[in-house]
Amino acid sequence: MNINIAEISKVWSKISDVVSLPHTEKQYNEAVSFLDQLIDTVGEDEAHPLASLMETVGALIEQYENDHYPKPEGDPIGVLKQLMADHSLVQSDLKDIGSQGVVSEILSGKRTLNTRQIRNLCRRFKVNPGVFMPHT
Repeated sequence: MNINIAEISKVWSKISDVVSLPHTEKQYNEAVSFLDQLIDTVGEDEAHPLASLMETVGALIEQYENDHYPKPEGDPIGVLKQLMADHSLVQSDLKDIGSQGVVSEILSGKRTLNTRQIRNLCRRFKVNPGVFMPHT
């Protein structure tokens, strides 16, 4: 890797907000919004020129979440059920992840959460995406 500090210095002021650890809730929300845009642009294409930026922004967001939000432990469905109970929610309150039938299938283990659903749940409950990932 050939790192040229002078070249980086020229562009750093333009990109530092994007690739810096968020320190406030406002910066965190802006980073999440930017990550959403990257996800929409990059998708699953690991060869996309912005894929590594998406990974970096995701890691910065994850660090903020680890530092600021408690991480519930347990299996993803158990965590979702506990979060629903903690917030006095029922299946019909989770329209942002799907119809009541979809939510029912998720809660019964017949269906797994997809990336969009995990992103929406993380926003709603302010938790790390890892809580909704299956543990191996």
